Amino acid sequence: MPTRRAVLGGLGAVGTSVLAGSLSVPRAAPILPQAPQASGGTLHELELVADEHSGTRVPRAAEDAKLWLYNGELFHTLRIKRGDTIRAHLRNRLPEHTAIHWHGIRVPVEMDGVQYVTQPPVEPGEDFTYEFTPPDTGTFFFHSHCNSAEQIGRGLAGVLIVEGDEPEPFHAEHVLALKDWRLDEAGHWLPFSTNEGAGRAGTFGTVRTVNGVEAYAATTPASADIRVRVLNLDPTRMIDLGVEGAEAFVIATDGNAVEPFPLHTWRMGTAMRVDLHVRTPKAGQDFRLYNYFSPEPFLLARLTAEGPEQTQTRVVPRPLYASHAPKADISSAERKTFRFSAAAGAAASIAAEFPPDDPLARQLLDSLCAGNTGLWAINKAQWPTNGHRELPPPLALLEDGRSYVFELVNGTPHPHPIHLHGQTFEVLSASRQDLPRFQADTILVQPRERVEIAFVAARGSWMFHCHILEHQENGMMGWLRVS
Repeated sequence: MPTRRAVLGGLGAVGTSVLAGSLSVPRAAPILPQAPQASGGTLHELELVADEHSGTRVPRAAEDAKLWLYNGELFHTLRIKRGDTIRAHLRNRLPEHTAIHWHGIRVPVEMDGVQYVTQPPVEPGEDFTYEFTPPDTGTFFFHSHCNSAEQIGRGLAGVLIVEGDEPEPFHAEHVLALKDWRLDEAGHWLPFSTNEGAGRAGTFGTVRTVNGVEAYAATTPASADIRVRVLNLDPTRMIDLGVEGAEAFVIATDGNAVEPFPLHTWRMGTAMRVDLHVRTPKAGQDFRLYNYFSPEPFLLARLTAEGPEQTQTRVVPRPLYASHAPKADISSAERKTFRFSAAAGAAASIAAEFPPDDPLARQLLDSLCAGNTGLWAINKAQWPTNGHRELPPPLALLEDGRSYVFELVNGTPHPHPIHLHGQTFEVLSASRQDLPRFQADTILVQPRERVEIAFVAARGSWMFHCHILEHQENGMMGWLRVS
């Protein structure tokens, strides 16, 4: 049997190992039917205060390297049940405007949290209330949508877990939020975006953490069936997730149940999530999560088993209840193609005519919502460098309730994790990745690759963009009108 490293070296751009199906593993039951709709859900009324905090919460950061956080916590986590309602009062105490985008949640468009598109900016000192009832279970997150490279770079992101997809509870659960930090040797912020990174695969962090900790470690029950929710919240980095020291199975992608399959590696672009069922080892032993998308495996987290054995049976992958997101009727779906490319001429912003800190430039252009150069494009159209105030024409006009198949064509030498707001789509095919059919809200399109996705359009004005944040802010962003 080849070693893991030898196998990985031969996989190249493959997202999951073709060898996984040959492993001697009991076959799981298919995804279970949808769970019944909960009735009489709880109202969760809460405050999310966006404010500055000391950098000491992050390894190697200086005290005056100000973090921007919700409620003073790294990756503030909300946990509700399907059928519950969130009424979240955003209190902006930052020095610039912000909003909250509820990533992956099929919210009413008025709650989608995109300045100038779905709501006015929440200026410093102002408040805004979001209220919605998530229709789907799963692992989601929330973050700002203007000046994202800096705001998320400083930590402005949280986790939202919607429970209700487990037929029986796991023995334990771990939530792992992956994010790098751009710090110099003195612990101060480096530029969150660079021209070189924006024009290539992004500008990478220098301090790599899980849950804000280097070399993250925790304990977990021994010989137990546990759920591990992994979120890639980094603005740039792509990972190949693998587990050593335990049997692990993929049970959900971007919060949506999949028929469980053995994890060899799973490639995750920015904003992507994956849920694992892991059978932990015996007490005193540990298992480790690695990122294999690097010259040497990078240890993400170590979990050590302790306490009495929770089970002695042979592991059988546990299916979840199916997603409630509608599935497209492929036979009647309308097809559209979207090509992701470098912008013709890489147009310079008119902000270049102003000094970098000129207040007039910020008032005229609101540079928070766009970068200074148009480097990238979708169907040869680039998002204007003057932000969101005057929307460009929509990339497509769609009909509410109609099925669509989108062909996503990456004509560049760099990967692009493409996110579609307000919809959950099914990944039908990928020309350079060996992938199962699965549902998602963000799909990694490899260099020179074609990927097909299908979904049922929901009414609204929805953003459609690369989630490498420097690509998003420098042109690779558009919107769809569904009416």
